[in-house]
Amino acid sequence: MLFVGNTLLNKDIQTYISANLKTDLHSLLLKKSPFPEVSMHEIVQQIKGKQVAEKKFPFLLKEGIIFPPQLNLEQSSSEKTALYKSEILRGKKFIDLTSGFGIDAWYLSQNFENITLIEQNAELLETVEHNWSVLGRKARFINRKLEDFLEENHEVFDVIYLDPARRDQNKNKVFLLEDLSPNILEIQEKLLSISSEVVIKLSPLIDLKYLISVVPDIFRIDIIALKNDVKEVVAFLSKEVSKDIICHCVNLESGESVFTYEFGEEENAQSEYTDPEKFIYIPNNSILKAGVFNLISQKFGLKKLHSNSHFYTSSEKVKNFPGRVFEMKMIDSKEIKKKEQFNIISKNYPLKPEEIKKKYGLKDGGKDYLIFTQSKKGKIILKSV
Repeated sequence: MLFVGNTLLNKDIQTYISANLKTDLHSLLLKKSPFPEVSMHEIVQQIKGKQVAEKKFPFLLKEGIIFPPQLNLEQSSSEKTALYKSEILRGKKFIDLTSGFGIDAWYLSQNFENITLIEQNAELLETVEHNWSVLGRKARFINRKLEDFLEENHEVFDVIYLDPARRDQNKNKVFLLEDLSPNILEIQEKLLSISSEVVIKLSPLIDLKYLISVVPDIFRIDIIALKNDVKEVVAFLSKEVSKDIICHCVNLESGESVFTYEFGEEENAQSEYTDPEKFIYIPNNSILKAGVFNLISQKFGLKKLHSNSHFYTSSEKVKNFPGRVFEMKMIDSKEIKKKEQFNIISKNYPLKPEEIKKKYGLKDGGKDYLIFTQSKKGKIILKSV
């Protein structure tokens, strides 16, 4: 069967796509396609794909690459998060049971000899197979539902990877493992019977205690943030590894910091409280997601301002803190002058940043910071020095 993307690879069509990468896509959709063999919708899909690839997975900005519909682009991992995961996994046989557009599979499979991709969307899989051919990598591409594949499969793999669909039949987001597609709780034993390691990408909103309570074979959890925006929680399962669960809070492209701890340590950790000292510390969002508020205080010898603020302080600067560090002083609200420019942070405080800017007549941005929060003594304002 002729690959549907072949027509889009026509030189004149590709030239037109390249010439319109900066054109407003909505206005472009109102125009008639200059090529009778392809619709304007198909052309715009390729333009959108290149725009997304430029930011999310630039390795696909190569002649001959075909892009899928926007939903598949949105659901794909970024190149940065996929590359991070690829540095962890290796072996001989790798299988991705939910390959989608294949970004994770492309990177995760780099340290494997034998690669299999399962995808139930035939057109999407055909696109991935074409792109991998352009990029020069071989794999086995199987157009099946993963449940059907697992029922008939007799192979054993070194690593199984899957990224379950996180929307229900009404397109609403879901987070519990039993609501995902596939239902992880139903297939986890089957997966571990045919692989020594199973890696599952999950929503950044999943509750870690719940996750560990329903998946008994987890030995590692990575909370991955990109530029301090938590993108995914990745669970590593095995029946062959110690069940002391190690967690990694990762922040890519912002100092590449990693905070590692053993799940359960937070329960025995304690924080001391004090008024603001010379330095103020704000943990990365991957750490806040992990909920290790007392452990981060204890590990770095820092004191907290308030139990609900998650700001930390010290008189001497602590090295290698996984987050932002500010030198600040406490000020009175009367010291704030109208039309001054600040980056405003508000946590555990009655007013949101927009409301604070309006109340004090402040401009947003610049190099200086104002932090509105609470200490044990009440509401406070901190200004960067």
